[in-house]
Amino acid sequence: QAQLVESGGGLVQAGGSLRLSCVASGRIRGVNNAMGWYRQAPGKQRDLVASFTRDGNTIYADSVKDRFTISRNRARDTVYLQMNSLKPEDTAVYYCKTLFAGIEYWGRGTQVTVSS
Repeated sequence: QAQLVESGGGLVQAGGSLRLSCVASGRIRGVNNAMGWYRQAPGKQRDLVASFTRDGNTIYADSVKDRFTISRNRARDTVYLQMNSLKPEDTAVYYCKTLFAGIEYWGRGTQVTVSS
């Protein structure tokens, strides 16, 4: 029942932009204070990209600072990741995640491919 669904991925040229969305439903709906975006490239670990902390602050990976922005619309139960100045090394599957009642919930991911 509880799920996160990502959308907005695609194929873009280097320097382009995408906006990813993550919609929460079920028991985790409305719980957005500990939601974040992660990415996983082939052969690599899944790493934090950007996140809201439990107290509502934001954190970013050094590699995306000043290029990516995390935001949310509580009324729509949605968290966004605006990605600008995309680089080929940003190519990965992007996942959203939240923590509720001590359990991690993950979306199934959306593919972002940045061509050179």
